[in-house]
Amino acid sequence: MLRDDRILCGRALGLRLSWVTAVALGLHVGTVRAQPATQSRTEIATRLDEISVEGRATGPTTVAGFGGASGLPRPGPETARGPVDGYLATRSATATKTDTPLIRTPQSISVIGTDQIQGQKSQTVSDAVRYTPGIYANQFGPDTRFDWFLIRGFSATETGLFRDGLQLFQTSFANFRIDPFGAERIEVLRGPAATLFGGSPVGGLVNIVSKRPLTVPFGYVEAGGGSFAQRYGAFDVGGPADQTGNWFYRLTGRVQNGDAQVRLAPEDRYYIAPSFTYKPDGATTFTVLTSFQRDDTGGAGQFLPYAGSVRPNASRFRIPRTLNASDPLIDSYIRNQANLGYEFEHKLDDVWTLRQNFRFSFTEVHDRRYVGNGYADAAETELARYGFLTTPRAGLFTLDNQAQARFSDGLFGHDLLLGLDYKRYSLSDTQAVTFPVPSLSILFPRYGQPSARPLPYRVVNQQLEQLGLYAQDQIALTDRLTFIAGGRGDFVRNDVQDKLAAANSVAQDVSAFTYRLGLIYNFDNGLAPYVTYGTSFNPTPGVGANNQPFKPEEGEQIEVGAKFQPPGWDTFFTVAAFDLVRSNVLTPNPANIFTNLQIGAVRSQGFEASVVSNPLPGLNLIASYTLYGLRTIEGTTLDLGKVPVGIPETFASLWFDYTIPVGEWRGFGFGGGVNYVGRSFANVANTLTVPEYVTFDAAVHYEWDQWRAALNVQNVGDRRFVSSCSTVTACFYGTQRRVVASLAYRW
Repeated sequence: MLRDDRILCGRALGLRLSWVTAVALGLHVGTVRAQPATQSRTEIATRLDEISVEGRATGPTTVAGFGGASGLPRPGPETARGPVDGYLATRSATATKTDTPLIRTPQSISVIGTDQIQGQKSQTVSDAVRYTPGIYANQFGPDTRFDWFLIRGFSATETGLFRDGLQLFQTSFANFRIDPFGAERIEVLRGPAATLFGGSPVGGLVNIVSKRPLTVPFGYVEAGGGSFAQRYGAFDVGGPADQTGNWFYRLTGRVQNGDAQVRLAPEDRYYIAPSFTYKPDGATTFTVLTSFQRDDTGGAGQFLPYAGSVRPNASRFRIPRTLNASDPLIDSYIRNQANLGYEFEHKLDDVWTLRQNFRFSFTEVHDRRYVGNGYADAAETELARYGFLTTPRAGLFTLDNQAQARFSDGLFGHDLLLGLDYKRYSLSDTQAVTFPVPSLSILFPRYGQPSARPLPYRVVNQQLEQLGLYAQDQIALTDRLTFIAGGRGDFVRNDVQDKLAAANSVAQDVSAFTYRLGLIYNFDNGLAPYVTYGTSFNPTPGVGANNQPFKPEEGEQIEVGAKFQPPGWDTFFTVAAFDLVRSNVLTPNPANIFTNLQIGAVRSQGFEASVVSNPLPGLNLIASYTLYGLRTIEGTTLDLGKVPVGIPETFASLWFDYTIPVGEWRGFGFGGGVNYVGRSFANVANTLTVPEYVTFDAAVHYEWDQWRAALNVQNVGDRRFVSSCSTVTACFYGTQRRVVASLAYRW
């Protein structure tokens, strides 16, 4: 296949504003009466105070000391955009766009902080989310080009990647990738998010929160290396930039050089992220966030046949995992990307806070390689291949304006959010192929064989514009019961100019209304059951039969769950059951592999459970379990009732990390983890199975004074497994044993 199928409360003002809120949301919330009208203002203010203020999250973080695997400064009280204290996060802004406690958020969300990222020595975002429920990453193996995410069974790669709450839209190989060293936290929101974010996947999204300036000077440097001749260096420095305490800066960078797990393929990266904050007073904060990244790699995306990877081939052997099925003499993948943006916040008074978030993102890619296409001989020793070339360039302009009001109407407490956002995406895309190119011997590979120059089959310019207006109210009906309601209208124009076939050019105008309703009840013992219902839409670029533009994807989900945070425990439990339907799904055309049919609908029903805990001093523990059933409920006669290809329906994980806190062995620590992934299918008919697999990870580390040394091993037993197959000729080996040794110093 040529297409990669991959939230100080406002004071109790005594204002009767229920009807204003109802008009803004189109909901008659003023009619709700959960408490008598004689309720005291003190009680109302107490309820409102449990709904946090977003303004705390955007200023520079206050530092209380050092610690943790990240080696970075420890914050004071946690904020939604600040560091996580250890592994256990308590707040997030991804689900509500406001700084809200997780225990008061009626939707499934997981937060991976810097300590966990560094403790597991995650080299990619895909690696960092491996111990998170509901998400399956590295679907296509350790791809050196992309981060791949399946959330609740649906791809979140193209439109589900966000940074600092703004989408990194990507299509036609013009992708973005974020080095996890630049992340303060990675948040995985499961279920529809279109009410706040517009076009996005029904299964959920991944939001990466960037590191921001701190209020005291600090420094951190790290060097390391390991398997596949890889070596790297990283630094993170920052603090006040003036004597008055108004300016703060941070500079984060990482350089990586080495090879991929396949032979003769580099995996080099250069990343730097300057940022600064200007805080002239206690009411205003302006933060500039930038990053620049270059990736130079190759040999990615080893498209291997089912026979020879999952099962032995006709000659009774398997293809070596290190085989480069492309050609290192022509294989090249170079990506240059840049992000320039800012976050502005101004607190008008005790009620209103205004924000504006902006970013311009740019990426350009040069990707040339040979792609495996089955076997060329009956003995199955020669890989058939074709040549592929793509050179996309994309620019993305995103702007999000918000007004937040925290107040009481005399009966209920409100956290009202009003917003208007805009997105403009411009793409110049060329894709070319050569059929065929010389085959490659599995036993004795010979590279450098000449082939014809790729001929373009796709030359398009695309411009997509989206304007969205949204409103959300988090209503404290009582001190324990919170109701959240939100609605959004989106207006999208998608203009695609086909340079090769003018008849395929299309301009499409679509609009959509999405909404979300949620209810959560917080018991005194820390238990918080909830229920939520949400809808979504996602524009689908391209045309189908008779050059008619594809309809936007649509989705809906109902989720019932519970969160449990026992008082006095550093522990957070979650369980959730969901029923999710995704409609207008593109289905590969059986008659033409270069085209799709939009006749599909897929249902995902499942259960998730997780725990994040610090049960003892020095001990961090995380565990998760996911089980869902996927079925195609509308489609062709070939896939109706079947499980979509390449998607496991069961996975589980457990990780612990312990550092001895006292005694002669103080500072010495160790950890380990296990990951289980269930079987998936390699063909539409579900007759070919990709087996389940289990892998183990391990870590040993020692901290003394300002130093930290660590040794991390992923897939300790070097288990040979296939991550998935998208067709019988496109299977992908999983991560081989990867050893990383590191030494860090902080000041």
